Amino acid sequence: MSDRPYLLPFEKPIHELELRLEEVQKSAVGRLGTSDEIRRMRREIEELRRNVFANLTAWETVQVARHKDRPQTKDYLELAFDEFIELHGDRAFGDDRALLCGFAKLGDFKVVVIGHAKGKNLKERSECFYGCAHPEGYRKALVKMKLAEKYRLPVLCLIDTPGAYPGIAAEERGQSLAIAVNLLEMSRLRTPIICTVIGEGGSGGALGVGVGDRVCMMEHAYYSVISPEGCSGILWKNADQNKARAAEALRLTSKDLKRLGVVDDVVPEPPGAAHRDHRQAALALKMQWTKYLRELTATPIDRLVASRHEKFRRMGVFDVSSTNGS
Repeated sequence: MSDRPYLLPFEKPIHELELRLEEVQKSAVGRLGTSDEIRRMRREIEELRRNVFANLTAWETVQVARHKDRPQTKDYLELAFDEFIELHGDRAFGDDRALLCGFAKLGDFKVVVIGHAKGKNLKERSECFYGCAHPEGYRKALVKMKLAEKYRLPVLCLIDTPGAYPGIAAEERGQSLAIAVNLLEMSRLRTPIICTVIGEGGSGGALGVGVGDRVCMMEHAYYSVISPEGCSGILWKNADQNKARAAEALRLTSKDLKRLGVVDDVVPEPPGAAHRDHRQAALALKMQWTKYLRELTATPIDRLVASRHEKFRRMGVFDVSSTNGS
């Protein structure tokens, strides 16, 4: 993270107060009465930060989820896990860098981790297509899930993608089929699966590694069938003009999805969101994952698979109407 933080519009008042606090602290040496002023300013900053992030609009939540300093899969691998050994390739075409896969150790648990990689600089982002996986990425993920099933290791999926790669080459290599196969196989994989949306959860690109016994998301992440810009472009023929309106309509925030039963739990983020404190965000996730692993590894596998299938069958509401002559 750079010395000059990237600020979202609604973060600027908080940053201005923080700069004022720094100035007061620097000038406080040898002055009487400044300790009370410093404590007052710290309380003011904490209250402002809490109020701002507790009342984000849906579009502001999307902006936080896309923040360039937000921790990614690699960050959590370093901060939350004790070991990680990366596995490569889909045994058919190549090694998609948009999805990281490998063996890892989380406390006392040995697991297989599968997570989207967006990259931190232009070179990395170009190599992993900004976290947009190709078919070989989803096939690679499934091969590693099958390996986890063979060795009875739980699977942890970290979701952070705008969506699957939309190019012609991906379609030619069977993008939709690769995602569909993953949905089918994950629904009946005979090992515990935990899915976590850590940033962006976009469309089938997210769902391709999103079927699990427990699905949770970070407090300021989003999970949606389409991006706000994509929705705005389809409905109003302008990707930018109505993106905030589209974000509200999509019900993509953690509060909405918990209420609708799409996710099981919301993992709280540090004050000011995960990009302000990577280590605290990783600790919160580690605690949630450890709790899930204790529950799921103690559950008989037949009951686990049946519950997973029923969990996703219950999602959504639809009406079946009969018509004359049908």
